[in-house]
Amino acid sequence: MHVATLDAAGNVPKPLTAHEAQWAENVRSGAVQAAFDELLRKQALSLPEKIDLTHKVISDWYEAWDGLVSVSFSGGKDSSVLLHLVRQQYPDVPAVFCNTGLEYPEIARLVKATPNHVVLRPKIPFWQVVRDYGWPLASKKIARGVNILRHPTEKNQNIWRLYDQGINRHGREVHGFKVPKQWRFLTQAPFEVSDVCCKIMKKDPSAAFEKATGRKPFVGTLASDSKARQRTYLKTGCNAYDAVHPRSAPLSFWTEQDVLQAIRLFNIPIPAVYGRIMENRDGRLFTTGVRRTGCVFCCFGLHLDHLDGPQNRFQRLALTHPRLYDYCMNRLGLRDVLRYCKDAANPSLAARLVWEPEPVMEQCNLLEVA
Repeated sequence: MHVATLDAAGNVPKPLTAHEAQWAENVRSGAVQAAFDELLRKQALSLPEKIDLTHKVISDWYEAWDGLVSVSFSGGKDSSVLLHLVRQQYPDVPAVFCNTGLEYPEIARLVKATPNHVVLRPKIPFWQVVRDYGWPLASKKIARGVNILRHPTEKNQNIWRLYDQGINRHGREVHGFKVPKQWRFLTQAPFEVSDVCCKIMKKDPSAAFEKATGRKPFVGTLASDSKARQRTYLKTGCNAYDAVHPRSAPLSFWTEQDVLQAIRLFNIPIPAVYGRIMENRDGRLFTTGVRRTGCVFCCFGLHLDHLDGPQNRFQRLALTHPRLYDYCMNRLGLRDVLRYCKDAANPSLAARLVWEPEPVMEQCNLLEVA
């Protein structure tokens, strides 16, 4: 008589899903490594070569859906380059902008000046998201893990163990899921923590638009943005025809340097909040303002902002957009959230969780913002 092997929680583990089995086979066969090597090769190409490849990706996607496509347009530098390249070939493709209310005003002005744009809006505002679901802190994966650890149930034992111990439902140790010790204090916070903000504010409106129109989106993501985006590229390549929500990422093999070079090459308009594009002594391009736009009040990655310069996003916001800063810190209550984090975190992490501008910096015009 066959006796089922129990997992670490004493449960019979569920079999691999078709998606998991395919990924495991691709790893075993070397297909993932081959895709990674190919990504490195493409990332090393010259900008003209990348532009040619990107145009091919764009035309393949456009033709596959008989022109029923759109550009997911955030107004940021990556999606601005993407929109320019798509419209070089297909001028009538609409730019779809999700107005979450969390964008810099410079972003909204650029979108408004962009021909043939469509504006989407979420069903609920940000203040209601953080009130009902929780704050976006640390990272999407950590925030999700913290939320699960705070709310154990009989039905989420496997996923709870994954984020608590790093052990999956098959009893195997996996990396990248266990909530790091330095963030465990969030499980005792006097406020909720969650990763659902992006889904509610951006993904849901975009999915509704796609369902209503049938248009399949181009997105301006880069594999170099994060491990999650790199993994997605290794699974599907640029054009994910068979995904649950098909999408094309024609810039996947580009780097941030490529994006900045293309903006200069084609004189592509970008929001003034980026400042100017300059070149350092090593020949690398950088923006004198913010490096990324995104949602103004988002705290994901705040503890890593020091890698991009002397000021983090909120210290800059206090100087460049004081009304927005006052709204998020005082009316939304972010100041209290960050103060709790700073008080509860270990000294190393706490030192990176700052939000007030340094007095000496208040006299310096570090951003060139219109």
